[in-house]
Amino acid sequence: MGSGHFFWAIFYFASLCSASLANNAKINFREKEKKVLDQILGAGKYDARIRPSGINGTANLATIVKVNMYLRSISKIDDYKMEYSVQLTFREQWTDERLKFDDIQGRLKYLTLTEANRVWMPDLFFSNEKEGHFHNIIMPNVYIRIFPNGSVLYSIRISLTLACPMNLKLYPLDRQICSLRMASYGWTTNDLVFLWKEGDPVQVVKNLHLPRFTLEKFLTDYCNSKTNTGEYSCLKVDLLFKREFSYYLIQIYIPCCMLVIVSWVSFWLDQGAVPARVSLGVTTLLTMATQTSGINASLPPVSYTKAIDVWTGVCLTFVFGALLEFALVNYASRSGLNKANMHKENMKKKRRDLEQASLDAASDLLDTDSNATFAMKPLVRHPGDPLALEKRLQCEVHMQAPKRPNCCKTWLSKFPTRQCSRSKRIDVISRITFPLVFALFNLVYWSTYLFREEEDE
Repeated sequence: MGSGHFFWAIFYFASLCSASLANNAKINFREKEKKVLDQILGAGKYDARIRPSGINGTANLATIVKVNMYLRSISKIDDYKMEYSVQLTFREQWTDERLKFDDIQGRLKYLTLTEANRVWMPDLFFSNEKEGHFHNIIMPNVYIRIFPNGSVLYSIRISLTLACPMNLKLYPLDRQICSLRMASYGWTTNDLVFLWKEGDPVQVVKNLHLPRFTLEKFLTDYCNSKTNTGEYSCLKVDLLFKREFSYYLIQIYIPCCMLVIVSWVSFWLDQGAVPARVSLGVTTLLTMATQTSGINASLPPVSYTKAIDVWTGVCLTFVFGALLEFALVNYASRSGLNKANMHKENMKKKRRDLEQASLDAASDLLDTDSNATFAMKPLVRHPGDPLALEKRLQCEVHMQAPKRPNCCKTWLSKFPTRQCSRSKRIDVISRITFPLVFALFNLVYWSTYLFREEEDE
């Protein structure tokens, strides 16, 4: 029995030793990673200046680099500078057979590095970049993962300001395509080829919010370029942005319509209210000019006409036309008054002449008639008598045959003035003509530019 107890004691001690060794192995597992890194990246074993071989270690084939990205945010789209800013997580993946290692029966899934200069890196650059920077808060946002089969994954978070040439002919009813282009700087397609990763090469953060645009869709494509030094591999992402029209409707179109309508108030003011009509016309004209200059200040000075230029130009023309209409009304009013005054003066002069002639005739009769009989006015006027001619003309006017009624003249006759002047009729015509022409312009404007927008789609 003593020998049996001794055997079980030895077995128990051996179990404790094996458990201790297993725990030590778990604790020293990081040492395995260090040994692997020293083994594959040690001095004299790996040269980061040499590009990896092609597929299956073929030396005369190009290195394939697969690219994908995650768009984190799009901060702004600047119409004046024609650029946009984007923050993204950029990833590249390639195979370097020199970095193969033993995964210790699947326990070592990958190795992680934070120093990009330790391994060979593709010389990719963003061809339409204006500015860019890496993120180093609180540590550099970059990592490199090396997998047991020699596959390398490079990931980095960067912010870029990229050029975006825009066509503003339909502004603000336009759509813009902004590209993000990536190409090799020094390696030609014989040595290095970029490919989009299969599946979902570009991902966009959910609930992407832009103040004045909406990201409708994005497309991935290739854009290889040929130069004097060879052909270089290139990738691009086309981002299709649609401009939000509600902002411009509230800030530009509705205020311009209100200014045009306010300028029409002068048609309903009395033609004698010169200060009120002049002040109203000049104020609306200056306000419209200020509105137009403010719109153009936020846009680049392009050589073609934009949709907003047509709108503001026509609105400014309507406001200026209302001011000119008052000038015409004032001129017509003064002209009518001068003619009326001249007519009154002529009638007064004729009456004075007639009265003087009657007095002279009466005095002649008194001188010649010794019985001092009074001269009686003849009951029948002679044909040459001016007073008889005036009465006859009035009779002819009242006895003219009735003419066929004219709708326009009948409508205009509902707005008589004391002197039936043309100035009042000009105001009446303007009250109808200006709104009708402006409504017709709106119909043509919106149908034209909305139809062109659908064609562009």
